[in-house]
Amino acid sequence: VASIVASHFAPEWVLNIKETGQVWLVDYSDPNSPGIKMIEAERFLHDGGWDSTKRYFLVAANARNKVAVIDAKEKKLVALVDTGGIKPHPGRGANWVDPEFGPVWATGHIGDSVVSVIGTDPVNHPDSAWKVVRTISALSSGNLFIKTHPNSKWVWL
Repeated sequence: VASIVASHFAPEWVLNIKETGQVWLVDYSDPNSPGIKMIEAERFLHDGGWDSTKRYFLVAANARNKVAVIDAKEKKLVALVDTGGIKPHPGRGANWVDPEFGPVWATGHIGDSVVSVIGTDPVNHPDSAWKVVRTISALSSGNLFIKTHPNSKWVWL
């Protein structure tokens, strides 16, 4: 397991089963008989985090240079995004509102200085949802984590 987070829609854990490329939704409402929904995503899953609505879980598939997008409400894969960088590694990722594309989520990469910004609003910005809408060159040769805060004008790598 590469990462575990809690769903905001059901009594479920969201687990990235790294080498299998599966995301498991583990229903823990009955501890004596947990249910598991297995969602095929992309191999070599690693870190990930929620979009700003807490509905969509975005998880890096490091060796495939992709981010898988899981809809926790509908319990399905909605997109595989080619990040345009080498080995995405977001930690939990970073959310902000882009002036042109609306709500976005971003990841840095271990293998290069690219920060990939992915649109996350399929309702109000459907043309940019689940696509890299912007790439930013960082002042580093790669990074492990990206962070920001709603009250900050900065994104830290």
